[in-house]
Amino acid sequence: MNGLRDADQGGGSAQDQTYRWLKQHIARVPRHDGTFLTEAEVARTAGTSRTPVREALLRLEAEGFLRIVPKKGAFVPPIPDAEVRAVMQARGLIEEWCVRQAAATGGAAFHARLDGLLAEQTRLIGDPVAFIERDRAFHRAVVGQAGNPVLAGFYESLRDRQVRMGLRAVADDEERARAVLAEHAAIVEALRAGEAAGAAAALTAHLAATAAALDLPAEAQPGGEDASLAHSVRGLS
Repeated sequence: MNGLRDADQGGGSAQDQTYRWLKQHIARVPRHDGTFLTEAEVARTAGTSRTPVREALLRLEAEGFLRIVPKKGAFVPPIPDAEVRAVMQARGLIEEWCVRQAAATGGAAFHARLDGLLAEQTRLIGDPVAFIERDRAFHRAVVGQAGNPVLAGFYESLRDRQVRMGLRAVADDEERARAVLAEHAAIVEALRAGEAAGAAAALTAHLAATAAALDLPAEAQPGGEDASLAHSVRGLS
C-alpha cells in the first residue's frame, strides 16, 4: 500500500490524515479475510510516527473496523456472509418504511439537502472514504425525515457495521460509485414527486445493487426471499 505522501488525504491534522489513510487501506482488505496490523508496521508504511497511528487505531476500533489485541496489534476481522445478510435485511426493513414516510413529509428544505449531499458525493467520487461518508449522510437524512428517533438510533448502529462493506464495494470500482449516484438521484426524484411507492422501489433497487456489489447471494438480497418479511412489516403500519 502507498504511504501518506503518495495519497491525497484531503489535508487536516496528522491524526486525521492517518485515520483516513488507514481506513481506506482496511476497506481494501477482502471482507472474507482477517488481518493483523501493528503500530510499527502501519507507521513505517504510512511514513508517519506511531502516535497518530495509535490514535487512528483507537478511533477505528470505536467505529467497529478492528479490534485491538494487547501485545499483538489490531485485528481486522473478516465479515461473513451471514453478517452482511443480516445488516442488509435490517436496512431494507428500516429504510423502506422511512423513505415512504419521507415521501409524504419531505418539503423543499429536505429535497435541497439531499440535492446538496448528492452534489458533494459526485465531487468526491475519487475519494472512497469521503464518498461513503456522504453516502451515509444521504441515507441518514432520509431515515431522519421519517421522524422516528428509535429507528434512527438503531439505523446508526447498522451503518457503523456496514461502512467497511460499502467502502470495499466502491474502493476499487469507480463504475459502482457512479451507479450509486444514479441510484440516489432516482430516490431523490421520487421523493420530490411525493411518490412513496416509487421512492420505495428506487431504494429497494439501490440496496439490491449494493448487495450484489458485496457478492451477497441473490436470495439474501433485498427483493429476494426476504421480501415477504418486508411485506409483512408494511402490513402492520
